[in-house]
Amino acid sequence: MTSTRHPAAHACCSTPESDIDRDERYVSLVTSPAMFELRDVVAGPVDSPILRGVSLSVPCDGILAVAGPSGSGKSTMLRLLNRLDDPLSGDILWEGRNVRDWDPSELRRRVAMIFQKAPVFPGTVRDNFLVADSDLTPERAEHALQHVGLDVELLERAASNLSGGEAQRMSIARALLTSPSVLLADEPTASLDRASRLTIEDLGREIADGGVPIVWITHDTEQLRRIADHVVVLIDGEIAAFGHLDELDRHDDPIVRQLVGAGGSVE
Repeated sequence: MTSTRHPAAHACCSTPESDIDRDERYVSLVTSPAMFELRDVVAGPVDSPILRGVSLSVPCDGILAVAGPSGSGKSTMLRLLNRLDDPLSGDILWEGRNVRDWDPSELRRRVAMIFQKAPVFPGTVRDNFLVADSDLTPERAEHALQHVGLDVELLERAASNLSGGEAQRMSIARALLTSPSVLLADEPTASLDRASRLTIEDLGREIADGGVPIVWITHDTEQLRRIADHVVVLIDGEIAAFGHLDELDRHDDPIVRQLVGAGGSVE
């Protein structure tokens, strides 16, 4: 895999600290500029919200791992960041602007999302890339595959014939063709074998180190400990903990320690 720098990624760090209103509920890692600002966000069904007053400053570097039991609001929070869903109340800021003020198509190109099961469109791998970039050149298509560690000969293969790991890497390459500032990853390795999981993790680290931060949901605590630069733990729709692994390892709540502990999964 070839590392590629993405200068546009650093634009997400440009929000001045003085522009951010703080209160006692506001959670922030003071060592990292903010990429997203969530302010008292409530989301989900009106009669039974999944997220309940979440305030969070998402760091603008590396990989933020999102942990928590099933149903705690992880995917709900992720989908709010590129407006696949909108909150019932509260504000979400990106680059200093409320996400509601962004054109949804432009926002989703710059805040790209990778799903647990890679969406595969009809046709070849090249056809799938053209969905992201209609002006795609042969050279850029080949580079996109090489960047994610796939052979350029796969360009003319039917995308439906790819293995699960290949399809996920293709979807990552497709997302990167939009030159995103950030990637959202919703359990991108959950359905893959161990070798493919490790390959995707290495690719994620390469992308994050190249300047495109990732917000990565995982139930796999071993994976969390391999990939995370920062960790946020959601329990019952609220933030239970946020910080670096060494801090959360010493957290007062044993459930938090279990959710970030070495080995196993918590459902």
